[in-house]
This record gives sequence, structure tokens and C-alpha cells, in this order.
Amino acid sequence: MIPDLRSEFNRQFNSSQYELLLSTLESRCGAPIGFRVAETPIFLPLTLLDQLAASGAEMATALVADSDYLAAARLSIPPGYRVSRETGHPNFLTADFSLIRDEGSVGGLAPRLVEIQAFPSVFGYQAVLNSAYREVFDLRGSLGTYLGGLDEAGYWDLLRRTILGNFAPENVVLTEVDPMNQKTLPDFLVTAERLGIEVVDIRSLKAEHGRLLYRGKSGRLIPIHRIYNRAIADELINRRVELPFALDGDWDVEWAGHPNWYFLISKFSIPWLFGSSNRFPVVPPGVFVRDFLEGDGRDRLIAAGVPLPAKVSSETVYSDLLLKPLFSFAGKGIQFEPSQTQLEEIPRSTRGDYLVQRRMHFEPTIATPHGMTQAEIRILYLWPDGGKLTAALSLVRLGRGKMMGVDHNKNQEWVGASGAFYPMDRE
Repeated sequence: MIPDLRSEFNRQFNSSQYELLLSTLESRCGAPIGFRVAETPIFLPLTLLDQLAASGAEMATALVADSDYLAAARLSIPPGYRVSRETGHPNFLTADFSLIRDEGSVGGLAPRLVEIQAFPSVFGYQAVLNSAYREVFDLRGSLGTYLGGLDEAGYWDLLRRTILGNFAPENVVLTEVDPMNQKTLPDFLVTAERLGIEVVDIRSLKAEHGRLLYRGKSGRLIPIHRIYNRAIADELINRRVELPFALDGDWDVEWAGHPNWYFLISKFSIPWLFGSSNRFPVVPPGVFVRDFLEGDGRDRLIAAGVPLPAKVSSETVYSDLLLKPLFSFAGKGIQFEPSQTQLEEIPRSTRGDYLVQRRMHFEPTIATPHGMTQAEIRILYLWPDGGKLTAALSLVRLGRGKMMGVDHNKNQEWVGASGAFYPMDRE
């Protein structure tokens, strides 16, 4: 999106550099990268990144301050997954944005929210990826990548404070289901190495007298004072994972990323943000399936300019809508162009667990040797206990298909996980 930087990178690129990028990442992460890494970063104006960061922060703080919203969202937490000692705000937040064609906006483009989620992302891996891009491709020193006024040292210090809180690394663990076989293992290992914490299978924790413990490398049981939780609730539910402790028990432990926030700030928030009297224009119109089929949801979408068929039958297809489960991750379960029959097949009791949302058409903005490519830009936020919400870094997905996740752009080149750089000398 900055033409001279884009053309300079493309002109100087060679495939041996890409191979070096992959080997550098594997060496620094201590594990193979299990998803596709893009051949290129992208180059954006800091003003755009700041605009996206401000939008995500405004939405998140509005949701956290809205007691009516939180009460409604809390009812969506499945039985057994409402964890005690809920924190006053999430420690981690991500906001994903697309860029769409909008002739009324500066530059003819406008951002639109894809998803907002209070759950950790690959905070460790992304910093390593950006550093590797800079070194392998000899990117100029005037290109920045950290946000919020942070530099590399400040970023890692903020991440450390957010994850560790006031505890020694020995008493903090990163938990996931079968972590050594997750695609995000490189991020786990980088984070563990930089912060001095252990990566632990959540199924191996020990419960004893109201405390949780883990077995250290020496075999000694060590009390856990804080958990950096990376176990995704919908995976626990779908895989019917049996934990050695009840998540909803009153355990003497803090959470870095309290599990309740996974539900409280999620796709569940989109209909609420859409209904906030046009306060958040970046939010595409969306309503719960329950309201679309049984309430005023259809009328609200039409009033917002969403083109919907005037006559509806079981054969009706909604070509301008997406059907999304609220608590899926990485794009799982999203249905393009749902039909009336598909919507009605959702049981009445679970129609509040799905939304229909206006489909946004990503504008291809990244010139590559394989054609114009779309970018989804994720802002990564950190919110330490007692601190402030800070946009710290961005993550990028490049793709040329309907879905932007790295799992959906296989067998292509110049797509996949990427990062964003901005010129510090042009602002």
C-alpha cells in the first residue's frame, strides 16, 4: 500500500531469501512452522495502523464498561466454563480488520471489523517473525513495526508484565491441550524461553486443597499462581476434553487471560456493536440468527442497507450474508451464502449461538508476482493488571481466497502469515 516500498521489495526478492526466512524462524522458535509463512511483509502508513488500533480499543473499552452487555454475554458461557475470580478487564485482545472499497473514504478504502476477541494471539512468534523479515530482507532501519510507542525492549517488558503479573516465572505456566502438537507451538516455545515459564498440557495439572500444581522438569510438584491460558474453550468442548480439575471451581490461582473473557468479547459482541446507534461504523451489520428468523433482525439489516431478497422461501439464498458460529476460532464453521433452509435447521435453542453478518469483500491491495492479494490486519493489544490497554503489534494474513486464515490459503505463494511495517520518517 506504499507503492515505492512495495515495488522495491518485489524487485529485490529472490527465493533463496524466503528459504532463509523459514530456516531462521525454525531455528529461533525451536520448532518447525506448521502453517504457511508469506514471502513478504506489507508496508502501511502508521496513520492507518493507528486508526485500526484506536477503533479496536474504543470498541473493547465500550464493551467492558457496558454492564448490560456483559450480563447478556455472561449468559452465553456454557455450563462448567464460567470460571471464578473474573478480572475487571481482559489481559489480551485482538481486533481483525479488512479493507474494503469505499469511494467516499480517503484513498478509496475503508476498514471493516472482521472479528474482535479477548484471547491471546501469537504475541511471541509475531515479534520473531517481524525481526526475521527485517534481517533476512535487509529492511531499512527507518521502518517500524511495534505500536503504542513501544520498541522491542518495551514490547517484551509489557508482555512479561501482562503474563507474569507479580509472580516468579516458576509459578506461572502456559497451558494448552497437547501443546507440543499444536500449530502454535513455535509461539509457545518462544514465549516460554523469553519469560522463563513452562509449557504444560492443561490435562496434566494437579488439583490439591484448592490449589493447582504442575510437575516441573525435576519431577517436583510446583504450585501455580498464574496461568497464561492458551486452551481454547471451543476445542475443549468439541474434543470433550476431561480436565483433572473443574474449571468453574474456586481455585487459588490467577489467570493471564481469564477464560470468561473469551466469551465476553467475541463475535457475540458484533450485534451489540452494530446496534450502538452508528457509534462504530467499522462494524458490518450483523444480528443473531434468532433475531433474524424470529425478531426484527431482518428489518434491521435492511435498514442498514444490506440487500436481502424481498420474498423468502426455503430455497432463498442470502448471497450478501455470512453465517458464523459465535465461539469458533480460526474461521471454523463460517458459511458463505447461507440458505433459508440452513438457517431454519439450526435448533431454536441454539439460534442465539450464531449470527448472520453482511459479507465484506476484501479489496486486493498488495501487489505480488502472483497478482493482487488481500490483507487482513490484526491489531494485538496487551492490558496488564492495573495497567492500560495498549495496541502493541500487528499481525497480517495474506490471501487470495474467500477465507483469510493460514489454513485456507494452501498450495499458493505469497500468501499466509505475515507482518506489517510502517515508515517512521513519513508521518
